[in-house]
Amino acid sequence: MRWFCALCFSILLILSLRDGPEFPHGKMIDLSHSFDSATIYWPTEDGFRLEKEHDGMTDKGYYYAANKFCTAEHGGTHIDAPRHFAAGRQTVDEIPLEQLTGAAILVDVTRNCEANPDYQVTTDDLQAWEKKNGPIPRGAIVLLRTGYSRRWPDRQSYLGTAEHGAAAVARLHFPGLHPSAARWLVTTRSIKAVGLDTASIDYGQSTMFESHRILFEKNVPAFENLANLEQLPAKDFLLIALPMKIAGGSGGPLRAIAIMK
Repeated sequence: MRWFCALCFSILLILSLRDGPEFPHGKMIDLSHSFDSATIYWPTEDGFRLEKEHDGMTDKGYYYAANKFCTAEHGGTHIDAPRHFAAGRQTVDEIPLEQLTGAAILVDVTRNCEANPDYQVTTDDLQAWEKKNGPIPRGAIVLLRTGYSRRWPDRQSYLGTAEHGAAAVARLHFPGLHPSAARWLVTTRSIKAVGLDTASIDYGQSTMFESHRILFEKNVPAFENLANLEQLPAKDFLLIALPMKIAGGSGGPLRAIAIMK
């Protein structure tokens, strides 16, 4: 009888391992821009550099390729960790994986941003989304579509200026999240993260970066320079946003995908 019970247990264990948890099977959408020489960075940053170390046949007769790259933390499709603007808050490697994955929603403010490059997403915009779709789910990742992704990689169109250097920062013009809306999200809703398709969660003309500070004080990270948000519905999709795990990092390159339910 003992051997029979052990056999039954082994069969059940094998079956459970074979089946495992079911992975979502919906369409996958890449929400990240590629990193290359055209990748957009903040005007004060040098940008992405890729250097080939080897590309060709070895002396032993087989092909081999290897590169090295250099990049700032904040450029291209990337994550802003809370430590970026909040002392003592999470660095990139400290953000729980659960906070970087899960159900997401999309708030589309493209029409507003077409008329005003300095548009800031308001609490009214978020509440208008709720009137159509129901309350923002607890633990959701909130994505904001401004329509600016289609301007990539034209720096003049995307940032409002093609200039580089500290003086160019004052000439930045692109949409962002209004501080009052950021405060509303962290005080009246329970969200994991906020992402958008512009260079900063604060609009281009911001000098105090209040939305960053409000979100990050509550350990809510931001995903910036997202791509292909026009392919997403208002709700009912999953998001996986995994950054390079930089110990002590204030940000880093991000590979984000959406999975349609």
